[in-house]
Amino acid sequence: MTETTTALTDGQTVDSKSLRHAFGKFATGVTVVTCQAPDGKPHGATVNAFTAVSLDPPLAQVTLIRGNKASEYLADRPFAINIMADDQLTTCLNFAGKPSKEPLQWRCVGEIPVLDGNAATVECRPWKIYDGGDHLIVIGEVIALEVSDKDPLVFISGKFHHSGTLHGGAPWEASGDSIAHGWFEGSSSFKSF
Repeated sequence: MTETTTALTDGQTVDSKSLRHAFGKFATGVTVVTCQAPDGKPHGATVNAFTAVSLDPPLAQVTLIRGNKASEYLADRPFAINIMADDQLTTCLNFAGKPSKEPLQWRCVGEIPVLDGNAATVECRPWKIYDGGDHLIVIGEVIALEVSDKDPLVFISGKFHHSGTLHGGAPWEASGDSIAHGWFEGSSSFKSF
């Protein structure tokens, strides 16, 4: 069944339930953002709004619900973006409010607590925080990373999935319209299509 909606007219607002449903059609990975709480204990929050921002400087972004503890802590503390492996569902759920019956496996070098067993870990120092409505957009400068050969946990339409099989096509190095790949190189004018 396909749902359709019409464009909004001036003065109308988007229904938040419909918007959440539409956003949920975009498959994401799952992360747990971790940092030290003011009392020195590790703290984390499950987040699927994670984005690579820049290679130079190396920047990564997470978007956190405004007012939760993690969003308050990240303003001035280094943090880790723990990219969950597909066997870490229990860990992921723990930081989403369903406590794990098994103890979590942590390691802490310096100020940044990191979970063990991740598909990848990106450690950051605070860079900038932006207003994102009911969320805060937190950008960190990447200072260390670790990548394993584990498959990542995937989140689509409010449910967790395994990454699945390869879907045709070939991977590429960068966008075809990248300045580094010459799409615009040497052009001083452009013809319309």
